Amino acid sequence: MFDNKLLSKLSQNLLEILNDEEHYDTTIEVGNDPYVKIFRAHMIILNYRSPYLRILLNNIKKNDGTLTNIKLPNILPEIFQVILRYIYGGIISLEEYEPFDIIKILVTANELRLFELVSYIESFLIENKKNWMEQHIDLIYQTSFENDSFLELRKYCTDLISKEPDKIFNSPNFSTISEKLLVTLIQNGNLQMNEIQVWEHMIKWGLAQNPELPSDPTNFSKDDFNTLKNTTQQCIPFIKFHNLTASEFSKKVLPYKKILPKELYKDLLEYFLDNDSEKSVPHKIKEEEENYSKNIDSKIITFQHAELISKWINGLEITDKLTTSYEFKLLYRDSRDGSNKLNSRFIKFHENCKNQPRTVTIIKVVDSNEILGGYNPLEWKSDDSYGITKDSFIFSFRNDNIENYILSRVKNEKKALFNSFCYYEGPSFGCKDLHLYQNFANDLRIYCKKYSYENQLKEINYSYFSDFEVFQIM
Repeated sequence: MFDNKLLSKLSQNLLEILNDEEHYDTTIEVGNDPYVKIFRAHMIILNYRSPYLRILLNNIKKNDGTLTNIKLPNILPEIFQVILRYIYGGIISLEEYEPFDIIKILVTANELRLFELVSYIESFLIENKKNWMEQHIDLIYQTSFENDSFLELRKYCTDLISKEPDKIFNSPNFSTISEKLLVTLIQNGNLQMNEIQVWEHMIKWGLAQNPELPSDPTNFSKDDFNTLKNTTQQCIPFIKFHNLTASEFSKKVLPYKKILPKELYKDLLEYFLDNDSEKSVPHKIKEEEENYSKNIDSKIITFQHAELISKWINGLEITDKLTTSYEFKLLYRDSRDGSNKLNSRFIKFHENCKNQPRTVTIIKVVDSNEILGGYNPLEWKSDDSYGITKDSFIFSFRNDNIENYILSRVKNEKKALFNSFCYYEGPSFGCKDLHLYQNFANDLRIYCKKYSYENQLKEINYSYFSDFEVFQIM
């Protein structure tokens, strides 16, 4: 029989260990001047309870009997105190804290890779703080998109905003949301809002980012239009102009025509002057989208490969029709950017690709017609963390035939990607399901073994690569 009373006693004893002033072996310095607090702790407990702290401890581990010191300057001491009690006792009473503090606890728990606690806090907020979250939906939505671990919160926000978009668009803090988040809002195909309202909110947001601009476009100078154009250029491609009426286009969009790309403006003008109600989006816009994948700057794959990868990103099969095309923007090519120094091969990969989301890695295997690769929807980091996502995948092509492929989607989403901080390690998918590295002999190696993904890419675990490329999907 399972008895919670036994666990309660264990939790109590572990918290007593936390408060022990004699047998600790680690100190944790938390916060920044002038507000810094020192916590006493035990290496063995930290090592097994927090993957993030385990990495720090392994990097500074001592065997001379002296205290080990960890510094966490970006964490608030009062928040870390709550987290530390959870690490030791396995319990936390969120009812005792204000919602803003719970969000801080959530973010800190994620930073320390306490994923069990992250999931628990997400569920608590959704079940117990719905009214508060609706009132602060901009904060919750922004927080959920700043980190891909908060999938439940993101889903909650997306569903709510789809049904009631005014909650965020009419929020007092709407103008403070990030460009990335605004693009995500505009892209939401389930948004129950007229397209002209989306356009007006985008203009409102753009003006708020540049308070020096006049509120009336008739008073804009050429530089003013260029400023607003640069601010909104990532959003405009996702406005569904063909859903506007001719009157809406004339009264609301034409005054800002100078922020539109010239070709787009020309085609839209023709579109709205044409009375054919069957007409959909302007032809040239479609044509430009279809040409994106054909212009791929790659020495390894063709546009046919890129088109199939685009289908996989959209969750389609090889026989399905591709409805959304992507531009493959080259971020890194190893034969061009790689270093020949030992233990530093991938220094430019880390520099060029860090914080870049939606990337495809393409790898050419030595002495083979085999191509390997993977898609990462998240941002690459350099902090020895795992990337959590259900949308990544890895693949292989053989014999230069796109129909001769292996597609392997992620099955362990908590270990979908690995973000090494070492310059001798490149992109890594899963627990080395597809891993690039430079060995002690300066050889460029590939390691493939099935761990986090559905299928094994190669029959042989180890091989060499001659080149690899990383593209950002636009």
